[in-house]
Amino acid sequence: MPVKKKSLSVLKRMRSNARKAVARGVVRTSTRTYIKKARQLITAGRADEAGEAVRIAASALDKAAQKGVIHKNNAARRKARLAAALNKVRETAA
Repeated sequence: MPVKKKSLSVLKRMRSNARKAVARGVVRTSTRTYIKKARQLITAGRADEAGEAVRIAASALDKAAQKGVIHKNNAARRKARLAAALNKVRETAA
């Protein structure tokens, strides 16, 4: 089968997709980092610091959902799980 030449619009789409992938990757990576820090503080049992970390992670998740990097339900589910874990730590500390 002969190889077809890619049209100019396809090449442009490939370039824009590559740029968007890099931008999405930055948002996704930073969001994962904030979530990881929050989880580490929660498992360590440091409720006060974990509360601030969960707040920052929730904000990052909302921004990622707003930019279309993750689905809004995905962000909501992750925020709910972080909040539940934090509440469990606060209950055991009290």
